[in-house]
Amino acid sequence: MNQADLRATPWQLSERARKLTSSAIREILKVTERPEVISFAGGLPSPATFPVEEMRHASERILRDQPSAALQYSATEGFMPLREWVAARYSMGGAQIRPTQVLITTGSQQALDLLGKTLVDPNSRVLVETPTYLGALQSFSLFEPHYVQVPTDEHGLIPEALDATLTADARLLYAQPNFQNPTGRRLPLERRRALATLAQTAAFPIIEDDPYGALDYAGAPLSTMLSMAPDHIVHLGSFSKVLAPGLRVGYIIAPEELHFKLVQAKQATDLHTPSLTQRIVYEVVKDGFLDGHVPKIRALYRDQCEAMLDALQRHMPAGVEWNRPEGGMFVWVRLPKHIDSMKLLERSIEQNVAFVPGGPFFANEAEHNTMRLSFVTVPPATIDEGMAKLGALIRASL
Repeated sequence: MNQADLRATPWQLSERARKLTSSAIREILKVTERPEVISFAGGLPSPATFPVEEMRHASERILRDQPSAALQYSATEGFMPLREWVAARYSMGGAQIRPTQVLITTGSQQALDLLGKTLVDPNSRVLVETPTYLGALQSFSLFEPHYVQVPTDEHGLIPEALDATLTADARLLYAQPNFQNPTGRRLPLERRRALATLAQTAAFPIIEDDPYGALDYAGAPLSTMLSMAPDHIVHLGSFSKVLAPGLRVGYIIAPEELHFKLVQAKQATDLHTPSLTQRIVYEVVKDGFLDGHVPKIRALYRDQCEAMLDALQRHMPAGVEWNRPEGGMFVWVRLPKHIDSMKLLERSIEQNVAFVPGGPFFANEAEHNTMRLSFVTVPPATIDEGMAKLGALIRASL
């Protein structure tokens, strides 16, 4: 618990507020604001990928041609042309996604919050990967669930582990099948099919959170679970990684009966996602811009990833293991068992190198000898310098 969590207030806080804690990543990012720090910590897209000119021109057109609508309140469900665009984008492989299934959200983080509000009660069983996305844990924890960790391996979640005992009374299963945060794993096609089949009979929804799916280095994406069971999978997406995170535009695709409750929850949260940013996103993407833009992001991140993998190979001592991601933004590192990455971080910060310890990504039974490295905002030469310092610290801990 950090100092901010201990501040006294003269008012009576809710029990929920008293249990709130700060995100470990957000706290680390405060340190990385120092210009001398080499940061492998933030899961931030590279600013080099932001389509600034396209955003500028789109904003000018909207404020010239549609100023009143763009600056006015709008429907909770979202800007209909953007909802139609999302539905068309996901209508593939025989699946037909309807605009009435799409809810535009203020980033996909809000989608997690809305799902928690509509699906989770205190002590509800929530199934998560091992490890899982820290932002999901932070969001769902507001509703005081009982987390159940689903076994995983180097390929991700193991569907065979989802037996009747593990899934009894579950409210939801949360998974990131594409280049998962924090591990970078991608779920194989046969496991996606198994989960989609389970979703058609399960008494709980399977949440397919997919912010990184477009960032496949080879440009050969695997089919979504949504495409396999469009009326049973709840799919989360975002424009943060393919356009810009500051827009805060994401979406949920859900069966209409759940969609209705999510809309009600959003009405009570923020009325609607900003009209202006929704229209900017639509204006940029409507004519196929992403088809030419995303390959540039993939190429940049592929080269950055290779630079990190090469640096790890050069500088890490024996006993350190890491994955080789096929896409996304992260490399997952496993240290010898006796090394606590949180303590290692303290020494690493003194050397002006930052990363995210792996422990906070576990719902239960944290593995403290793990860490997440993000490579997309660090130049190759700087990656090598940072890995050399980090490798020396690890070697000194053996």
